[in-house]
Amino acid sequence: QVQLAESGGGLVQAGGSLRLSCAFSGRAFSRYSLGWFRQTPGKEREFVAALHFSGAGSKYADSVKGRFTMSRDGTKSTVDLQMNSLRPEDTAVYYCAVVNLVGGNVIPTDWGQGTQVTVSS
Repeated sequence: QVQLAESGGGLVQAGGSLRLSCAFSGRAFSRYSLGWFRQTPGKEREFVAALHFSGAGSKYADSVKGRFTMSRDGTKSTVDLQMNSLRPEDTAVYYCAVVNLVGGNVIPTDWGQGTQVTVSS
C-alpha cells in the first residue's frame, strides 16, 4: 500500500517562495508518477503539477506555469514542489498524489494528508 507524507507548508508573504516535499513509501518509487493538487474551502481539489515516473515528462496548471517546478529524487523517494513568486491566490491545502497520466489527463489514485500553504498579501 502506497503512503504519501507531505511537508514544507507554512506562511509566506506574497512574492516569496516555499518548497513542499512528499515522501513516498510502500511500493517501488521508480514505477509511480506523482502529482500535486490543492484545495481551498468550498472549492473542488484542483490540479497543480505532475511528473512522469521517468522524470522526463511534466505537466503544470496554467496558473502556476513559470512559477512552480516539480522534481523527484529517486535516492530519497521524494517529490518536491518548488513554489516561487507566490500569490495570495496560491493559499490552499496542498496534496501529494499518485497519478496515472493518460492521454494528457492526470488521474489521482492515492492521496497524502495535505499541508497548508498560506500566502499573505
